Amino acid sequence: MQFQAAFERFAAFIGGECAFFGAYSALVRYILPVLAAVILIRCFQSMRTGEQEFECWGYLSLPNGARVPLRHWENTVGRSKSADVHLEYPTLSRSHAAVIRDDTGAWFVFDLRSKGGVFVNGRKVEGSRQIKNGDILSLGGVELAFIAVTPKEAKEEETALSPAPRAWVTLVFLTLFQALLGFQLCVAAGAALEFGVVLSFLALMAMTWLSYLLVRLMRRTAFEVETVAFFLSTLGAAVTATSVPSDALRQTGILALGVFAYFLLGFFLRDLGRAVRMRRVVAAGGLLLLAVNVLAGTSLFGAKNWLSIGGFSFQPSEFVKIAFVFAGAATMDRLFARRNLYLFVAFAGACVGALALMGDFGTALVFFVAYLVIAFMRSGDLTAVALSVGGAAAAGFLAMSIKPHIAQRFATWRHAWDTPFGAGYQQTRAMSAAASGGLFGLGAGAGWLKSVFAANTDLVFAMLCEELGFLMAALAIFALLLLVFYTVHFSGAARSSFYVIAASAACAIFLIQVLLNAFGSVDLLPFTGVTFPFVSKGGSSLVASWGLLAFIKSCDTRKNASFALRAQKRYLKSEARHVPEAMEDEPVWDGGEDTYDEDDDAFDFDPGAFDDDFPEE
Repeated sequence: MQFQAAFERFAAFIGGECAFFGAYSALVRYILPVLAAVILIRCFQSMRTGEQEFECWGYLSLPNGARVPLRHWENTVGRSKSADVHLEYPTLSRSHAAVIRDDTGAWFVFDLRSKGGVFVNGRKVEGSRQIKNGDILSLGGVELAFIAVTPKEAKEEETALSPAPRAWVTLVFLTLFQALLGFQLCVAAGAALEFGVVLSFLALMAMTWLSYLLVRLMRRTAFEVETVAFFLSTLGAAVTATSVPSDALRQTGILALGVFAYFLLGFFLRDLGRAVRMRRVVAAGGLLLLAVNVLAGTSLFGAKNWLSIGGFSFQPSEFVKIAFVFAGAATMDRLFARRNLYLFVAFAGACVGALALMGDFGTALVFFVAYLVIAFMRSGDLTAVALSVGGAAAAGFLAMSIKPHIAQRFATWRHAWDTPFGAGYQQTRAMSAAASGGLFGLGAGAGWLKSVFAANTDLVFAMLCEELGFLMAALAIFALLLLVFYTVHFSGAARSSFYVIAASAACAIFLIQVLLNAFGSVDLLPFTGVTFPFVSKGGSSLVASWGLLAFIKSCDTRKNASFALRAQKRYLKSEARHVPEAMEDEPVWDGGEDTYDEDDDAFDFDPGAFDDDFPEE
């Protein structure tokens, strides 16, 4: 009771006519965008200073004695300039073979449907075969010796990598940003201030530092993507506090679940073999969730995309995004297997079809864009992508003829002011509010758009413009673009195509969502009701956004940067157990006992059999 009385006196005090609080609210409008810019620029600089540093896991020795390093766990070999090992031999196919290392240290060679074939020690490879240190690979008649790195070389490689920069200074700026924004909301609420708002921002600051401490305890130093996510989540906390103050503490609790999901999924991704094995289980779980949603979901505003269990409501489609990315990503040995691609196409079709049956066409569009990114990265076939786009366009026209509210949204697009009290009600209010905010906004909690339906979800970009200014709203978009830059910058050195495809698909989902949300609310794109990642109020979207962030983090291979990858020093020690100390210069792991027998006729092989050039593929 005493605490409650003290809090009420504090709320009454800041709600009184005090010149200091008025001056604070006026001044902090200009300070917050500056702090936000400093935070994001420091994250950008940290990402840029972490150069693409390629690891070396082995070598292929060429006929002339030169050695070509194997920079990834998955390496393509061929004449194509995009191949990881680019060799200008006319007898090689453009994508001839893949040399792949699994997470136990074993190496395998895969024939990628080459015309010249793949041989190991003279024995033809049908599909794939394990290789060991010193094995001779013959690709289209070109003989290459496989050489595994030694523990000594691996340790030197690890030492040469630059450590990821430390992030605590940026976190100090972020904490100051959170404190100033939270106090501005308290001043705006005045005597009506709810204790949950104060507690939610205190919990948010504590959660930010606890997450950083957890990363440091795992011997990691990079914290850029987490800083970006916490910055956006802070904006989301402000949106909730100003629109539904009673839900502020609940939203922070959901944020904690999202952060937990992020660390849990990142830890799961550390074991590439386990992640790949679970793809079909996760895909089946996603389809089951959508099927339950179709059969037993609750319809809300034209879309049957909610499930209620024990009084708790959530959107299954948000969690299926994680399953979709998980199922779509693939290691290189599966990229060239058409059966796997066909299975993913069928899975994608089932997901988009289920969303169409629910009437959630905005989310269906998000899934479709993610599908296009994954399909192109898996196949490289622009024709198939173009056909998919054409088929989707035809399906879209069919949907508009079946679902009148979809057609109405397209009819309203670019004509919102024709029906300001009808179909264009939300967009016209959003545009008016965004314009009234100017560059620096009216101040957190001082806007009126929050009273419009779905302002804190579908119109959240306009809400940011109104209360925190156009600069802050633009910085929120820039923050998501930083995640795209992060993925592009580090994916070239990623160990596996699984991580690259997953990170790219997650970025595609974030990008299409922010485009549809920001531009849809101001009538530059059709209004689809898609959420702004990390910022829009809603539990399902927030947890799913943090889950997708784990895929983006996994593509970073800087020394002790990503918790989604095992610390290199610890991993090398585990490999070194297979090798006595006296054999420090011997290969880390040669794949087991050598089964090569010189007297075995099966190994007789004439390299000249492939002297004739093969036609261009």
